[in-house]
Amino acid sequence: MASNRTLDDDPRRYEHLSTIRLEDPEAVARAAKSRRRHPGLKSGRQNFIVAADHPARGALAVGADPVAMADRRQLLDRLQIALANPAVDGVLASPDIMDDLLLLGALDGKLVFGSMNRGGLAGLVNEIDDRFTGHTAAALAALGADGGKMLTRICLGDPDTVATLEATAHAIDSLAERKLIAMVEPFLSVRENGRVRNDLSTNAVIKSIAIAEGLGSTSAYTWMKLPVVAEMERVMAATTMPTVLLGGDPDGTQDEVFATWEAALALPGVQGLTVGRTLLYPADGDVAGAVATAASLLRHTTEASE
Repeated sequence: MASNRTLDDDPRRYEHLSTIRLEDPEAVARAAKSRRRHPGLKSGRQNFIVAADHPARGALAVGADPVAMADRRQLLDRLQIALANPAVDGVLASPDIMDDLLLLGALDGKLVFGSMNRGGLAGLVNEIDDRFTGHTAAALAALGADGGKMLTRICLGDPDTVATLEATAHAIDSLAERKLIAMVEPFLSVRENGRVRNDLSTNAVIKSIAIAEGLGSTSAYTWMKLPVVAEMERVMAATTMPTVLLGGDPDGTQDEVFATWEAALALPGVQGLTVGRTLLYPADGDVAGAVATAASLLRHTTEASE
């Protein structure tokens, strides 16, 4: 599989998407309806989901590049490389990117998760008031999606936290009513020098899980989306819910990051990876190589493949 370095750099390569949106916007719904669905989730088969919802929150940076994700054409290129790998099970995306991928026919046979709350813009004065401005549960059901994801930052020093928790609970219930997965991504967060920082200490992650898994009137369809931190055995002991690991914007080398993922993927309850920037924008530019390496870390038992 070729890396993104070999892709056509024609600036008009996605011009047809603009034309479709202009002349035939109903094409998105038709593409969703005709899409072949993922064969289904199974215990013992870890899943690999690529995340692409960062731009909708104004989070364009990767590493030292503050606008790495700003070029939509490059992002679509990289997403298509990742999704072309048969080991990649699906995508987590905001509505704009999801619609592009549907029109490109890139989601056949894939899991589809919509990004629901994108209102807590990076750097916003009231960032913790993370309102649900993206996919709704009804829209995800109409798209034939598998679920929705919500970032749930819990800042004990910010009164907006309670509104975010309440909105998250309502979203979980709305998804469950439609038998859709609620992928909840909790953090204990603090404000430092005017910026929001997620506390990635083991105890803070455990506390965030305890709060988040109690949201909503049912947890039947709730998953956790958790960072890989120290003492992941203790973290995973805090929940019985299916859990996917997130990648974030790591500080270590790619090899170091992959090693921590591999160890965490061996723990009970871990259902797979939901990773974006780390794989879509690897330091060496080889998207296909990074995706293939990450895919090789997933565990599939004999029972799950039968």
